Amino acid sequence: MSETRSITVQRTIDHPAEQIFDVLTNPKRHAELDGSGFVRSDDRAERIQHVGDVFRMNMEGDHMGGEYQTDNHVTGYAKDKLLAWKTTPAGTEPPGWEWVWELKPQGHASTDVTLTYDWSKVSDPEILKQVTFPLVKQDQLEDSLERLAAAVSGS
Repeated sequence: MSETRSITVQRTIDHPAEQIFDVLTNPKRHAELDGSGFVRSDDRAERIQHVGDVFRMNMEGDHMGGEYQTDNHVTGYAKDKLLAWKTTPAGTEPPGWEWVWELKPQGHASTDVTLTYDWSKVSDPEILKQVTFPLVKQDQLEDSLERLAAAVSGS
């Protein structure tokens, strides 16, 4: 029996991919998109522009003992199509979980948005002792897509 080590959710949002991508690449908007409730705010983060960018977020969760910060290392970037990053406790190297947003235009005013939360590469025994995966559940990811649709509509 194989253990699932990622969750993928999908939703069609009635807005062009460029508008959705504009919201996703702005870390200042990530707290309003977060269905998990962990993201509190950005920490002087700039707009994401290419692979290799790192943006810092202020977070809060019992799994980390309260307030903490993450560094998010951008691993995928294709304008209006793909945005991906690996999250890590601030000041450390990514331990293996990744967030992947994929956008597929369906005509001019509609976009299929896929969000994947993948922890398949987490192997650090200390992280695995501290965090029970999946830390973010499917319904929370679906809520993130709902929040993204609302954020784009309100832009």
